[in-house]
Amino acid sequence: MLRVLIIGATSAIAEATARCYAARGARIFLVARDVTRLKDIADDLRIRGAVAVDHATLDVNDLSAHAGVIEKAWQQLGSIDVALIAHGTLPDQLACESSVETALAEFATNGTSTIALLAALAPGMEAQGRGVLAVISSVAGDRGRQSNYLYGAAKAAVSTFASGLRQRLAKAGVSVVTIKPGFVDTPMTRNFRKSALWAKPDAVARGIVRAADRGSSVVYLPWFWSPIMLVIKHIPEFIFKRIKL
Repeated sequence: MLRVLIIGATSAIAEATARCYAARGARIFLVARDVTRLKDIADDLRIRGAVAVDHATLDVNDLSAHAGVIEKAWQQLGSIDVALIAHGTLPDQLACESSVETALAEFATNGTSTIALLAALAPGMEAQGRGVLAVISSVAGDRGRQSNYLYGAAKAAVSTFASGLRQRLAKAGVSVVTIKPGFVDTPMTRNFRKSALWAKPDAVARGIVRAADRGSSVVYLPWFWSPIMLVIKHIPEFIFKRIKL
């Protein structure tokens, strides 16, 4: 029986991922801020086949609360086969440019809190000697672009931290999987004009589960974002400065 911890469990991608694991008869522990949504999702997952679903509330920016919630998850699950960190916001870049406080607060939510959770989970996974520690980063972290470089900077920090953690935990038999979604059609992006490049949460969730099963290192979702970002990363700076992305 799979034992799965999902932090940021009320996000569309996380909820879709939890449904995939519920269908496998997993035991699941959900973490998020909204207790009402947590209860609703937990009830739904039980109907979908989860053996058991427990949950706890957490404001990810309250770093002092991380250890207690993670300890509770370990106690309820007994062990952790897959831990997924999936919370985040989509900052207003112009607001971040207008306020240092706003910029730092958004970086804390999308970068610092995620790194803190990875760091808090790592010792237990290392001692266990197995399992998957997956984290949702973003293609935005591959290169800073004027449209969202605060968000991109936070995700770049997450990706780099995960890279080092992956090298460290590989010796203990633990896989660290960096998930890099492109555009995903979720409530957080409801005001964006959609195109063929946009994916549904269910498709991204299936990709996350597949990557966790394989113990992948870095996975772009959908797959076509890998060549797209390869091109973007290699645009010379003198050209990059003149285009709008």
